[in-house]
Amino acid sequence: MKIVVNGETRSTRAKTLAELCTALELADAKIATALNGDFVPADAREARLLAENDRIEIVTPRQGG
Repeated sequence: MKIVVNGETRSTRAKTLAELCTALELADAKIATALNGDFVPADAREARLLAENDRIEIVTPRQGG
């Protein structure tokens, strides 16, 4: 299926947001995720199913000032 991750169209076989994070090698990373504009906490990613044309935002914390 086609989805949009951080503004970039991608193809994926992932069924859930957690599977997508694993496929992107981010499963163990400290990240924040949003699905179609809604924040998804880490413990809810397994239950959030993906659908064609979903928009996912993944951000990592950065230090600095």
